[in-house]
Amino acid sequence: MGAVPHPIPYQGSKRRLAPQILDFVDGRTFETLYEPFAGSAAFTIAAGSRGLADRYVIGDSLEPLMDIWGAILSTPTALASAYEDLWEEQKTEPGEHFNRVRTEYNEKGGAARLLYLLARCVKNAPRWNKGGGFSQSADHRRKGMRPSRMRAQIERCHELLSGTTTALSQDAVATSAMAGASDLVYLDPPWQGTSAGSDTRYHSGFDRADLEAMLTSLNTRQVPWILSYDGRHGERTYGPPLGGDLIGAHIELAAGRSSQATLSGRSAETFESLYLSPTLAGEISAATANPQLAVAL
Repeated sequence: MGAVPHPIPYQGSKRRLAPQILDFVDGRTFETLYEPFAGSAAFTIAAGSRGLADRYVIGDSLEPLMDIWGAILSTPTALASAYEDLWEEQKTEPGEHFNRVRTEYNEKGGAARLLYLLARCVKNAPRWNKGGGFSQSADHRRKGMRPSRMRAQIERCHELLSGTTTALSQDAVATSAMAGASDLVYLDPPWQGTSAGSDTRYHSGFDRADLEAMLTSLNTRQVPWILSYDGRHGERTYGPPLGGDLIGAHIELAAGRSSQATLSGRSAETFESLYLSPTLAGEISAATANPQLAVAL
């Protein structure tokens, strides 16, 4: 899994956890994998490297982000070259370049601009203002992913997913509604307590009530799903766990040091909650070789 490409630097990416999550469906294949809260699509990339599905659909409500994915899938060379141009420009105006690109992105959008901002901003942790504009600052300790490495990541991801993957700029409800019983839906929505009020780490939030309605719809259609949602770090929890007939299993995954705590100068271990649908948990018997699932069931 170490060779899996990762072209979009994104805090909160499931790149490190994807292998653990995929172990729960090891040996199974699906017609289509849907990732409605795609972000960097780390789960889809990891799943594609294992041949988990025949087709893949990634969706996100942030249109410029899906423009990045559209370019990775169809015009990787042009995207890599546009990123390189922006990266090289910072050498001639190191103090103001990031702010200028940020202003241009907020006014005009643009896949390459957003990719550069994500690669260069503090801790790869995007922040958004109330108007939906990118508001995070530059990380002055580094220049962002070098163009040669970015090009290699983009090209490898293109080779892995092009021809089998569709990128959609739409809300998660619309994307999940496309799934059927022979598919798998992986959900990684904004956490409770981090998508409302003054917290600006997400472009848009997603209410728990809306999530529960989505899961109910998937369950009614007997669509298998996996959900990464909430958890804890240190003594802080992000909301009450899901329960009842809505879920089939609840597992805690060790996710390492909390990036948010690190940003605040603290150290805390993060544990993320992983939920499996009743359909999926029922298909994976309690005698599975994965002891976590055996306990959860």
